[in-house]
Amino acid sequence: MKTTDPAGRKAPAFNVRRFVATLAVFAVAAGIVAVIVSGAGSGNGDSSATAATAPQATAGSPASATQATTSTATAPASITEPNAPMTAPAPAPSATAAKPAPMDRWSARAPGSPTAQPTPIGSVDPAKARFLVEFDPRGAGISRITFSDLWWTGADSRAAARARAAGTAEDVLAGRYAFVAHGTLQGFSVSLLAAREVEVDGQAVSLAGNVWAETAPGTFVSELADSTGALQMRVTRTWRVDAGSYDLRCEQRVENLSASPRTVRWIQFGPTDLPREAPGTQPGTGTGGGDLVDARRFHAGYLMSKERDPGQATVIVHGATLDHATVIGQIDGGNYRVWPDQRQQQERYNLSWFGATNRYFAFAVHAPYAPPGSTSRAVAPAIGVVQAQAGESTFRGAPDRVLFTDLTSDAVTAAPGTAAAFDVGVFAGPLERSLLASTEPYAALNMQGLILYLMSGCCSWCTFAWLADLLVWFLAFLHDYVVFDWGLAIIALVIVVRGLLHPLTRRSQISMMRVTKQMAAVKPELEAIQKRHKDDPKKVQEETIRLYREKGINPLGCAGGMVPTFLQMPIWIALYAVLYYAFELRQQPAFFGVFQRFGDWPFLADLSAQDRFIPLPFSVNLYVFELSSVNLVPLLMGLVFWVQQKYMSPPPSPNMTPEQEQQQKIMKWMMVIMFPLMLYSAPSGLTLYIATSTLVGIYESKRVRAEVEKMDFTKPRPGKGGWLQGAYEKAMKRVQETQRAAEARRNAPKRPFRDR
Repeated sequence: MKTTDPAGRKAPAFNVRRFVATLAVFAVAAGIVAVIVSGAGSGNGDSSATAATAPQATAGSPASATQATTSTATAPASITEPNAPMTAPAPAPSATAAKPAPMDRWSARAPGSPTAQPTPIGSVDPAKARFLVEFDPRGAGISRITFSDLWWTGADSRAAARARAAGTAEDVLAGRYAFVAHGTLQGFSVSLLAAREVEVDGQAVSLAGNVWAETAPGTFVSELADSTGALQMRVTRTWRVDAGSYDLRCEQRVENLSASPRTVRWIQFGPTDLPREAPGTQPGTGTGGGDLVDARRFHAGYLMSKERDPGQATVIVHGATLDHATVIGQIDGGNYRVWPDQRQQQERYNLSWFGATNRYFAFAVHAPYAPPGSTSRAVAPAIGVVQAQAGESTFRGAPDRVLFTDLTSDAVTAAPGTAAAFDVGVFAGPLERSLLASTEPYAALNMQGLILYLMSGCCSWCTFAWLADLLVWFLAFLHDYVVFDWGLAIIALVIVVRGLLHPLTRRSQISMMRVTKQMAAVKPELEAIQKRHKDDPKKVQEETIRLYREKGINPLGCAGGMVPTFLQMPIWIALYAVLYYAFELRQQPAFFGVFQRFGDWPFLADLSAQDRFIPLPFSVNLYVFELSSVNLVPLLMGLVFWVQQKYMSPPPSPNMTPEQEQQQKIMKWMMVIMFPLMLYSAPSGLTLYIATSTLVGIYESKRVRAEVEKMDFTKPRPGKGGWLQGAYEKAMKRVQETQRAAEARRNAPKRPFRDR
C-alpha cells in the first residue's frame, strides 16, 4: 500500500524484513545491558551470588529450619512449622525516618572467632550471688541458671545445711535447683532468651547461630555485614548479675554504622514453659509423676493506655493469665498470639512484664525499672508482641508439649552513628510473697501477680483464690509470731476455724438430735396413720404434716447437721491450693523436723508433699495416684472418719425404710474409704488439717451430745418452728396442690371429639 504525505510526496513502502532485523538488534543489546547491570549488582557477575552470601543457620539452632530471605516492609519473618508458622509482625513504617537505600542481602558474623565456651557470671556461693548463669554461644542465650541456695529436694537442702554447719560445704552444682531448657523446637534445642534475629528495614538477619564473640564475661558482640563484607551494624548483648538479687539485666544494643537511617526490630526467644515437678524429686528423674495439677501458666502485667493512666504508674495483672492447656488450644486452632489479644490491642494496653511459672518458680522479662535513672514501667520498645509455639519435652517421663515464646520489639529508627536500645530485666526466682511484694523493682511492677493460688482447668472456679490468699497470710502469721512451726500452724488453724464455727456446729447438731428423738417418739403415731389411710396417700401426707405441726417437728432439721461440713469445704479446697502452691511451705518439715533427726527420715519432711512414712523402692501407677510410699496420715484420717461414723453419727431416722438405711451405710463407708484414697498423694499438710479437724469434731460432738442428753424434746417448741419448719410446710403444700391438680385433670369429663 502506497500513501502520500501532506506535501504530496510519496511515503516509502513499509519494509517488514528491515523492521524485524532492527527489533532483533535492540533485543540483543537490551539483554547484554541487563546481564552487565545484574553482574555489577551481585559483586561478581554471577546470578547465584546472592544465594551464596545468604546467612546460613547453624545446626543446633531452631532458626536453621528457615533460611534468611530478602523481605519487603510487609513480609513477616517466620519460623516454619508444618501446619502454620509462628510469625513475627511486619515492621511498622516510620513517619520521620528518611527512605532507606535499597539493601542487598546481609548476614551476621562474629568479630574474630566465635566463642565456643562462654564464661559464666554470678556464683553458687550464697554470700556472693543468688545464682550462677551459664551461656550458650548460639544466640548468646542462657543455657542454665543454677541457684545458690535453692534445692531440688528437701534432702538436698538438709544435706547442704549439715555440710555447711560442719564446714565441709563444697562449691558443686549437684542438688541445686536450676532453670534449663527442657525441650526442643522443630528438633533443635533452644537456650533461654536466645537472640533469634534482627530485622533491618524489613530484612531478617538471623542471630541464632554461632555468630557471637564474647568480649568480656556476660558481653557478646555480633556484626551485620552486607554482601560485599562491609560492616553495617553492630549488635551487643550484655548480661549483668546484681549481688543478692534474683534479677538479671540484659542490655541489648543495635548500633547503626551505615550512612543511612535504619528501622530496626529486635526478635528473641522469651520465657519457656518451666518444667512440671513433683515435690521431692528432680523433674525428669522419676517415672513421670510430676505435678498432680498442671501448674504451668503464662502471666502478664500491663498498663492502661496513656489516656486512662497518663502517669503509667499502675501495673495491672487481672485478665492476663493463660494456662498451659489454654495456650496449647490456641496454637492448635491457629492462633499463636499470646500478647496482646484482640481486646488488649483495642484498649491499647502497654506491656510491663511477661513471665512463665510452674508450681513454685517464675522466669519473667520485665521493664528495666531502676529509679531514679529509669522509672518507666513499660517494657516497650523491647517487647511489643509475644507469640508461642509448641515443641517437645526432653525430660524422661514427661511426654507433654513444651511452649516456647517469641518476643518481638516495636520498630525503632536508628540514625547513622546511633544505637537502638532493647533493654529488659529478667526475674529468675521463687514465687515468694515477701520477695515479690516488698523488693524493687518487683513491688513497683506489681509482679506479685505472678503468684496465683488457683487450681488449673475445671477446678479453677471452685478454688476460692481470695480465701487462699487470706489463709496463706494467716498461716504465715501463726508461723512467724505464734507457734514457729508450719505443722503446728496448721493445727492452730484447725482450732481457730473450729472455734469460729462452734456456735453453728452446736446449733445444727442439737437440731439434728432433736429431730431424731422426736421422730422416734412419734413413730407409733406415724405407723397408725399409715395403717388407717393406707389407700389414700394424700390423706397420709396431710395427717403427717398435721402431726409434725402439733409436735413441733421439722424433718428438715436433720439437714442442718451437714452445714458445718459444707462450710469447711471451701477452706479445705483453698488450703489445698495454699499447700500446693505456696513457696513458703515448700520443703518445710512438720514439728520442727523431729522425724528427720532419725537418719533423715522423710516422714513429714515436706508439708507440700505426701508424708512418705515408709518409702518404697519401687513405684506403681494406680491411675488415681502413683504409689511410691506408704503414707500414714491418710490412713489415720480414714481411721478417724470410721470412729466418727461409728460412735458420733446419729442413729438412722425411725421412718427410714430398710433400703434407705442400707444406702446410708454405704455412703458412710464410701466416706471412710474414698476420702483417704483420693487424698493419699495429696500434700501431707492438707491431710493433717482434715484429720485434726475431724478429731476436734469428735470431741466437739461428744460435748454437744452430753448437753443434748439433758434436754427435754417431748414438749413442742413455742412459735412457728423457724424458717426451716415454714419451708418444709410450704414445700409439702406445693406437692399436695400439684397432686390435686393432676387428679382433677384425670377425673375431668372428656369432651367429645367433635366439640374440641
